Amino acid sequence: MPPDERRTVKVSKYLSKHLRHQPERIGITLDANGWVEIDDLMRAASEHGFPFTRAELEHVVAVNDKRRFTIDGTLIRANQGHTVAVDLDLPASEPPEYLYHGTVSRNLDAIRADGLLPMARHDVHLSPDRETATRVGARRGRPVVLSVHAGALHRAGHVFRVSANGVWLTASVPPRFIRFPGAQRP
Repeated sequence: MPPDERRTVKVSKYLSKHLRHQPERIGITLDANGWVEIDDLMRAASEHGFPFTRAELEHVVAVNDKRRFTIDGTLIRANQGHTVAVDLDLPASEPPEYLYHGTVSRNLDAIRADGLLPMARHDVHLSPDRETATRVGARRGRPVVLSVHAGALHRAGHVFRVSANGVWLTASVPPRFIRFPGAQRP
């Protein structure tokens, strides 16, 4: 990996950690919707030994393949994946008939028993296509892609929202709405 790319990855991971999970670690406070002033973030990062420039920040936001962050004027936030309390203020949306979830085989027994749960996050994350779900699952090992009958789940009363980067969010997915490997695929 070239040095500039390594730096981009480091800045992205730093932003994820502090905009999604531990803002208090560097002394920043996210507002109710997860936003923080860019100047406050940059000042706090510098004071905690990880300075970066506005150009580096904007580069990370622009090139991140998962589009994890959004800049709105003088504010920045993570698009989803928070473990801290935030309300992303996303409207309810009707999902496509099928969405996908990338995981690894060691998680399948728990998913068969309990369905998809948000775990430490606020919502279950679902991908709009198999390719994205495959990439998500591959972060943890050999990927397994589950098909989620999102249309039926929505008609059963489950609320869906879609983040700015196209990740579909819902509170949980019961096992009966999941197609597991080896089952007929939609």
